[in-house]
Amino acid sequence: MSQPANTPRRLPAAIWALGFVSLLMDISSELIHSLLPVFMVTTLGISVLVVGLIEGAAEATALIVKVFSGALSDYWGKRKPLAVLGYALGAFTKPLFALATSAGWIVTARLADRVGKGIRGAPRDALVADITPPELRGAAFGLRQSLDTVGAFLGPMLAVGFMLLWQDDFRAVFWIASVPAFLCVALLVWGVHEPDRPLQPKRLNPISRANLARLSPAYWWVVGVGAVFTLARFSEAFLVLRASQGGLALAWTPVVLISMNIVYASCAYPFGKLADKVRHTWLLGWGLLLLMGADALLAYSNKGVVFWLGVALWGLHMAMTQGLLAAMVADTAPADLRGTGYGFFNLLSGVAMLLASGLAGWLWQGWGASTTFMAGIGFAALALLLLVLQPRGLAR
Repeated sequence: MSQPANTPRRLPAAIWALGFVSLLMDISSELIHSLLPVFMVTTLGISVLVVGLIEGAAEATALIVKVFSGALSDYWGKRKPLAVLGYALGAFTKPLFALATSAGWIVTARLADRVGKGIRGAPRDALVADITPPELRGAAFGLRQSLDTVGAFLGPMLAVGFMLLWQDDFRAVFWIASVPAFLCVALLVWGVHEPDRPLQPKRLNPISRANLARLSPAYWWVVGVGAVFTLARFSEAFLVLRASQGGLALAWTPVVLISMNIVYASCAYPFGKLADKVRHTWLLGWGLLLLMGADALLAYSNKGVVFWLGVALWGLHMAMTQGLLAAMVADTAPADLRGTGYGFFNLLSGVAMLLASGLAGWLWQGWGASTTFMAGIGFAALALLLLVLQPRGLAR
């Protein structure tokens, strides 16, 4: 008896393996990152300003590396070795956090970790697109995103549990975080086989003028929509600040991100499968409307049912749109330039996230929290306008 066209069994085993690779690394990273700001301030005596500078430098490093790693994977014709290198570099940084005695240790570990993230991001996404049949790409990216997000809420939950168990021993938790990181590298090495790619008669620079000209207006439209979309959905840290403003005890503020990520993780794969059956722009538009609804609720209230419904809608819009945008990049970038395509997409979306979070903080400080979320509605409306003005050449 044949399987239905879009059942999970049709997805290649390597996609499941890549999803669990992301899950394990996210558990490891969030075990550390959910505690790192407090560790830096209370244990190492680092100022909040320096904490902000470290985080900003780390994210900027990842953004720059992403473009070049994607282009290198296209030039080399190999994705997996770069993904392994990136994950391995991230794994080897984890013990440095446990050994840290000064800001210098943290700077070294964070920058090396973000270099690893930058190296693996675009080649991994291009590898997902290479492995998956085109008619299942939405489901594949949705599944990977879903498993990645499971790690994003399991990490903080485990961090809270270990801190309670070991009486706030930061370093013990950081050592434990090394275990899933190295397991993820082993799974990638032995659990994922990269498909053979046709040999090119001559290797060309993927970011040369001639090759960049092959990235169609449809691709750059997706990049533009993704960047404006990111301006509308600033850092989730502002959801935590909004809850704290509403009186939620500091010890319980991680529940905000845990709740958001539970919704995100549980819905990303079903929406990914839906993306394989409907117009991408239609689904993206509904995601923008959900984001506008979340912003409206969060602007209105910082506690109670209204606030938590806003958090749930935020997670729902992420589930509906993040894997979808990755699939849209795969559909609009040439197969031999997918790594480069993901590199530029990640770069511009990351820059937009930095700008959005800076703008959100400025609006929050100057005009109040509600103004921040109302600005998010405005940027989401602009992204909707871009959907209306999409180029005719965009597939589906």
